Formats: sequence, structure tokens, C-alpha cells
Amino acid sequence: MNADLGQFDHPSWHAAAGTILGYALIIAVMTVALFVVPYLVFAAL
Repeated sequence: MNADLGQFDHPSWHAAAGTILGYALIIAVMTVALFVVPYLVFAAL
């Protein structure tokens, strides 16, 4: 029952994975910038 993972070697899979990772990174940075940083600033006051 070995799966053939060679079907995921197509460049479109790499592009899709890069797009998902890129969006996840952008969302993570925006979450930190919009929520964590203001919380830390106001907590320090």
C-alpha cells in the first residue's frame, strides 16, 4: 500500500505550497503587528 508521491513533484504543487505558506506568514506577521504589539505597549503603560 505504498503511495506514489512522485505525483506531487509537479511545479504547480510547489507553487500552491509556496502560496499557502506565504499567506500564512503574512497573516502571522499582521496578527503580531495588529494585536500583540499594541497589547504589549498598553500593558507596559
